[in-house]
Amino acid sequence: MRVVISEFMDAPAVARLAERFDTHFDPALVDRPDDLLAALAEAHALIVRNRTRVDAQLLARAPRLRAVGRLGVGLDNIDVEACRARGIAVIPATGANAQAVAEYVVCAAMMLLRGAFRASGEVAAGQWPRARLAAGREAAGKTLGLIGFGDIGRLAARLARGLGMNIVAHDPAVDPRLALLAELGVRLLPLEELLATADVVSLHVPLTPATRGMLDGARLALMKPGAVLINTARGGIVDERALARLLADGRLGAAALDVFQDEPLPPRSPLADVPNLLLTPHIAGLTQESNRRVSELVARRIIETLAGDSHAAAPAG
Repeated sequence: MRVVISEFMDAPAVARLAERFDTHFDPALVDRPDDLLAALAEAHALIVRNRTRVDAQLLARAPRLRAVGRLGVGLDNIDVEACRARGIAVIPATGANAQAVAEYVVCAAMMLLRGAFRASGEVAAGQWPRARLAAGREAAGKTLGLIGFGDIGRLAARLARGLGMNIVAHDPAVDPRLALLAELGVRLLPLEELLATADVVSLHVPLTPATRGMLDGARLALMKPGAVLINTARGGIVDERALARLLADGRLGAAALDVFQDEPLPPRSPLADVPNLLLTPHIAGLTQESNRRVSELVARRIIETLAGDSHAAAPAG
């Protein structure tokens, strides 16, 4: 059997797959679409991150495909319905990178509230912006608003509670009787009330037709003056132009974006040269530890899925 891996994966997990299957690992394959489609002609499994588009065109070129492994949790780059219609298993790494994202959220919240950690260049150049940076805020006593209260949101809530933050959440799918809500003192609120209440708003929802454009200009304007926004979920949920305008006007305090409508950012992005904006390249869930966990989980599930085929190939080599 043949496994194709089109984006980076932890080496021991690749080796584990190669012991069992004919494994083609090329982290740059995502950037060579024609080569990727050619490699899939005999593939029984494909492993991707978030850049490979597993759409109808790709599936049509992979007649033997039985499984798609996703080195992460978001599935907006995978046509799940088309896979289901073909009997192709879709295997996300659910939970394996939650700790990394939750730590990023709490770290970003502290950095944005304090506002002092982007002055290194000024200080190195001999400037002394002490008066300006003395207005930073502590996390303790502030309110963290979580839009989405799944695995990552719950971990972020637990970490933030350790800092003395108050937690509110919006998630229509969560049962108000959930014991964890009482344990962490989390209040469930309507979306608009959460936006008006929280000092820090963090997004933890998938990109779906219902969440696309969820934080448009009108909803962003509901946030408290000086509040900060963190998006580690998906681009397309936040109106980037409206956010840039509110930051430039000083209406919002700061924002950290790890995901974007277009990745990488296009020329003349509305997010270029915006004050109090921290940008990172979709890495909130990527750490040495999480990459190992994600890769190991997906490799194990791919092996389990393909092992049921009585025509499994002998180990490569």
